[in-house]
Amino acid sequence: MKKLKKMPKFKNEGEEREFWSTHDSTGYIDWSKAERAYFPNLRPSSKHISIRLPERLFEQLRNIAHQKDIPYQSLMKVYLAERVKEELKTRV
Repeated sequence: MKKLKKMPKFKNEGEEREFWSTHDSTGYIDWSKAERAYFPNLRPSSKHISIRLPERLFEQLRNIAHQKDIPYQSLMKVYLAERVKEELKTRV
């Protein structure tokens, strides 16, 4: 294990950003001891999209959503997430 360099003190975030843009963090941080950080209260970022659907499909989605008493947009997100998860499972 090589000796780590001393982490400099920064006056502000801009100075720190400038430093890390030109330096490799492995010289200053032992990443083998790092632990994954979880932020349970953060909402995942989302992207606004526009999609064209056949009218019949859209009406079917709205009817199912109405029966489940949820917005059709939420139902579409659930259906898409489930399908993507299935696709990713079959690739592994």
